[in-house]
Amino acid sequence: MASSVLAMAITTALRLAPLTVLPTLSALITPAVASSFDPLAFVDPLIGTSNEGNVFAGASQPYGLAKAVADVDGQNTGGFATDGSNVTGFSTMHDSGTGGNPSLGNFPLFPQLCPGDELNACSFRIGDRKVPYLNDSLVARPGYFKLGLRTGVVAEMAVADRTAVMRFEFPLGGGGGGYAPGNGSAGAETGAAAEQRPLILLDLTDLWQSRQNASVSVDAKTGRMKGNGTFLPSFGAGSYVLHYCVDFFGAELFDSGVWVNSRAGTEPKELFVTRGFNLFYAEAGGFVRFQNLVNNSVTARVGVSFISVDQACSNAEKEVPDPIAGFSGLVQSAEDAWRQKLSPVSVVPGGASDDLRVSLYSGLYRAMMSPQNYTGENPYWDSGIPYFDSFYCIWDTFRVQHPLLTVIDPEAQVQMLASLLDIYKHEGWLPDCRMSLCQGWTQGGSNADVVLVDSFVKNLTTKIDWNLALEAIINDAENEPLEWSHEGRGGLQSWKKLDYIPYLDFDPVGFGTNSRSISRTLEYSYNDFCLATLGEGLGRMDVYDKYIARSANWQNLWRADQKSLINGNDTGFTGFFQPKYLNGTWGYQDPIACSALAGFCSLTSNPSETFEASIWQYQFIVPQSISTLITLLGGEESFLRRLDFFHTSGLADISNEPVFLTVYLYHYAGRPALSTKRIHDYIPSSFNTGTGGLPGNDDSGTMGSFLFFSMIGLFPVAGQNVYLISPPFFEEVSVTNPQTGKTATVRNIGFDPSYKNLYVESATLNGKPWKKSWITHDFFTEGGVLELELGGEESDWGTRVEDRPPSWTAGTATG
Repeated sequence: MASSVLAMAITTALRLAPLTVLPTLSALITPAVASSFDPLAFVDPLIGTSNEGNVFAGASQPYGLAKAVADVDGQNTGGFATDGSNVTGFSTMHDSGTGGNPSLGNFPLFPQLCPGDELNACSFRIGDRKVPYLNDSLVARPGYFKLGLRTGVVAEMAVADRTAVMRFEFPLGGGGGGYAPGNGSAGAETGAAAEQRPLILLDLTDLWQSRQNASVSVDAKTGRMKGNGTFLPSFGAGSYVLHYCVDFFGAELFDSGVWVNSRAGTEPKELFVTRGFNLFYAEAGGFVRFQNLVNNSVTARVGVSFISVDQACSNAEKEVPDPIAGFSGLVQSAEDAWRQKLSPVSVVPGGASDDLRVSLYSGLYRAMMSPQNYTGENPYWDSGIPYFDSFYCIWDTFRVQHPLLTVIDPEAQVQMLASLLDIYKHEGWLPDCRMSLCQGWTQGGSNADVVLVDSFVKNLTTKIDWNLALEAIINDAENEPLEWSHEGRGGLQSWKKLDYIPYLDFDPVGFGTNSRSISRTLEYSYNDFCLATLGEGLGRMDVYDKYIARSANWQNLWRADQKSLINGNDTGFTGFFQPKYLNGTWGYQDPIACSALAGFCSLTSNPSETFEASIWQYQFIVPQSISTLITLLGGEESFLRRLDFFHTSGLADISNEPVFLTVYLYHYAGRPALSTKRIHDYIPSSFNTGTGGLPGNDDSGTMGSFLFFSMIGLFPVAGQNVYLISPPFFEEVSVTNPQTGKTATVRNIGFDPSYKNLYVESATLNGKPWKKSWITHDFFTEGGVLELELGGEESDWGTRVEDRPPSWTAGTATG
């Protein structure tokens, strides 16, 4: 009885309390109720809503198209932020964790009471209507979002797959007009409560204000607002058309119409707006006013579609036929879906803090926000299979997020692989980045190649045409598109002739930003290694022989006599990558340029020869051949000194994805204990449960995925069947494969929650000695128990050459 009472108390608290108290609530879960463990108790969607984490904090289904949240005028890339900025509206679609321009946020609704109940006393423009929210009103949990505005309006929202339901409660009868949005000052008092007629406007805009044209029509009898708009993708080429359909429930219609800039009228009922003269951005939309509200509330149901207005309306009507009665059911459905997705992971904390469990499950949760399931919403083709979009961007996600889905949700990962190949079949190229059905900008190599091969070597072969995948990856490797800025690879003529991408390349075949010669050379080399791996796996040794040779091209930009200075002082290390001209002579880029010590390098504002990271960082990004790199750097001790200097000098940028694998490269030099020590430098200092608890953009869940793998003690080398072993942050972690039902458990023997016993002294796998510092994906699919005996001193476990991770060199793989 006591256990059930406690479980009910926890459930009630989760439904009523702001999520910021969840780490405290999680402490209520005792061994007596372990059998009813709810992973949602350890999910905090607000982690990363400040400090440019840019996460989506609102209501969503796993991989859902509809993502409803409040939009703000501050750091609004993901819609909402806890940075003290003002709410400008509530919209239905968002991406999560991305950098650059704000994404989506189309057709926001905004509720208000007009001072004096006068239509033109309402605030329509963003700058006039924006209003702070009340910090203590904020509630965010999987499938549900709620906050109160300083105007007294309370908004809460839930979603289905393609529909958002937003419930707005108004402070009717309490003066209502005492706050004027936009300027923080007191406004005119309204009349009697019966004269207060709440207004909800729809704005024909998006978060980036990229709208090219848009329309709205308002039904005079029902208040239904519908229309569409043409917008630009936030990090890509082309444009997309999105359709919407909004219905209102719980009140009688008083009047309706359209608005332009700061004025509104009840006639006409339709509006079409373009970009305008000299690209002047006219603010415009529709509005509805209400009377005789039930419970002082109006509920808005927002359906969206990339196909048509009719489909937007149909989506909403089918998914949410009764928005008022069905609101709680939507929340419950989302909770059930998220609970099922998170359920494969269980933890025995062993004294580890609840904050660490919140970090673990929250990172896992964010990793399943994108890519988004757009099945039935692709206006260009329908292959009769699930279609995913918002691969934003694969340069970020191939390293850890897609490997995480391979472990936790292999069915979804296979559907995403099929979508990548479907895009290739219909558009001619695998995407490197994609959002809103548009091609995103390429950042480095053709890294969908790595995503596909990573799943191939981990035996996710069901329903995938691997011969088609081989064709698509060879296409990336051999054929240069005209616009390689958003597909394929550029500079392939030079790549094939010179075996590197030249500095200031002459490339008359295709066009893109003529930069990143070093990082592209390194990434193309690894892409070709992955292609060789797939060729070998399919019995195509001709493919293997050709591309395994090309995977060594990264060495052609190695300058053995290059030094590096910091503030005029020699770092003491010699040998770095450098740009090379077409004629084979050396160019120059300061090895610390584009690091945290010298300023960020953007693709557009200051393109350099390395992308979003320094030569210091890129020198370690040759995962196919770390053994060769160690030789180039002067041997193991020199390699370790350089790696230590990198991580302790401020050169390592933990806020961006290229650094991830460098944390674990000590394994390759026979010092896995140092990888363990290094990850504890970053967790929890840079990854914690605060709203600023991510060191940078979550990038569609990659930061959370890095955190997850690090905390469970098995870190993937993307594109290879390798997980690097390090002690978990808990006494025990288990992952049950959703397809095989087998459970993989990593158990620390002698676990110390103060983390003084950090180092593996010995290991067993299913009771037998395990001397290797790495393990394969079979551990997750076949299950088993990996036990790590811990101690306070570094041991010889995993130090022998034969026990180190595999590394291709001179035609052979070591390890």
